[in-house]
Amino acid sequence: THLMKNHQLNDGKPLFRSQQSQWKLQQLHQRREKAMFEKLGIKKVTRPTGTIDWYGCTRETQRCFGSIVNGVPSYLHKNRFTPPCCLAGLRKVAQHVFDNLERSGIRYWLEGSSLLGAMRHGDILPWDYQVEIGINRDDIGRSGWLTKAKSKPITDNLGYIWEKATEGEFFKVQYSKTNRLHVNLLPFYVKNGTMVRDSWFLKNRDFPEQFLHPMSSIEFAGRQVPSPNNIRDFLEIKYYKGIVENSELP
Repeated sequence: THLMKNHQLNDGKPLFRSQQSQWKLQQLHQRREKAMFEKLGIKKVTRPTGTIDWYGCTRETQRCFGSIVNGVPSYLHKNRFTPPCCLAGLRKVAQHVFDNLERSGIRYWLEGSSLLGAMRHGDILPWDYQVEIGINRDDIGRSGWLTKAKSKPITDNLGYIWEKATEGEFFKVQYSKTNRLHVNLLPFYVKNGTMVRDSWFLKNRDFPEQFLHPMSSIEFAGRQVPSPNNIRDFLEIKYYKGIVENSELP
């Protein structure tokens, strides 16, 4: 072993001097980074500059989770919440549906877990996989898309799919043919002072008509949305006492 006390090493030959080689190196780093995020299940990255990069699903790809089994999405089994890309997609579908219902003059309100999310976060619940909206069954004929969807699925002029659900008496509006993120439209009608459905779906049980007279509103997914009045009492009818403060995962 020799110690060279007075010897200075030069920088050597500079690497990646050409613009093309620098571009190739940048592409290599981006591919490796993307592969790392996909392997780790990271869907959204916020850079120091404030820009956001997405590594999850898009409207042109399948959603990040598969079929829902017994009301529980696969990501909860992995102790994770809804992927942010899926939440972003759900917000877009919800905004589209809200706009269509309002243009058609259909009476609607937030239902079930979506109303709970609005009450707790002003948004979709961090673990939810759908948006639930109640509608007045008598108003369905005001919407051309819902009327057509009674007989077969129909794609609207912005690529959203309107269809009658096979699981019960309600409608779905899906993000696209490929990405099945969706909003549920649950028709209710008045019977002896109670808003009822022909069949109840998940937690969307019947409730007194008085909760819709007058209607209230609440912040949800970036806008004010119609809601029942006395929301806390409404949710406790649908679920259980103390649901707002003590929500449980499915």
